[in-house]
Amino acid sequence: MKSPIIEAIQWGSMKLEGYPSGRDFMIYPGGAKSWDWNESNTSHEKGIQPKDIQFLIDKGAVNIVLATGMNSRLKVSDAAIEFLEKTGIEYCILSTEDAVKEYNRLASTIPVGGLFHTTC
Repeated sequence: MKSPIIEAIQWGSMKLEGYPSGRDFMIYPGGAKSWDWNESNTSHEKGIQPKDIQFLIDKGAVNIVLATGMNSRLKVSDAAIEFLEKTGIEYCILSTEDAVKEYNRLASTIPVGGLFHTTC
């Protein structure tokens, strides 16, 4: 299944192909949804959690792009990195603007998933 393309990004807003604009997204092969940090206990300080990444893998992602915000203030937890290393799935951790470019590049060829934060 094809992963949706990110059409536009700006501070606090992202537009995906076939979806209304939103703030933070979980994007996966065949779809996307708003990323509610409360579901996984994600925060700027605690960082992205394994539960968020597992969701993308369960949806068929074979590569994961983690966007750390426009100013790279969102951390990635040690547990999330250990989880990714254990699964052997390819991943990258980039500031949001760079992550969008990499995600769109990958989305044209493979089932990629991504976690995108559009502010700090």
